[in-house]
Amino acid sequence: MIVTTTDGIEGKRTEVIGIVFGNTVRAKNIGNDITAGLKNIVGGELKGYSDMLTQARKEAYDRMVESADKMGADAIVNVRFTTSQTMAGAAELLAYGTAVKIKSV
Repeated sequence: MIVTTTDGIEGKRTEVIGIVFGNTVRAKNIGNDITAGLKNIVGGELKGYSDMLTQARKEAYDRMVESADKMGADAIVNVRFTTSQTMAGAAELLAYGTAVKIKSV
């Protein structure tokens, strides 16, 4: 599956199939909160949160690709990521784009 942030695939004609999404909602945990509190005092990367967001981004991406695959797409163009707070201590990470079929020239 070709996945790109561009509007199209250079040198290829495409047919739009539809919009695809992949999301996950993650909540903070007490271990990360304690570490974050200490880091807030001395500064530095909040590695627990960075790791959690990396895993969430991969999960959302994989779900988006799976959705496009089920639609029969060859590629996803114009891919974007966004996040939003769903409740105190929890956030959604969303990956979305346009599923397309690559056409012969």
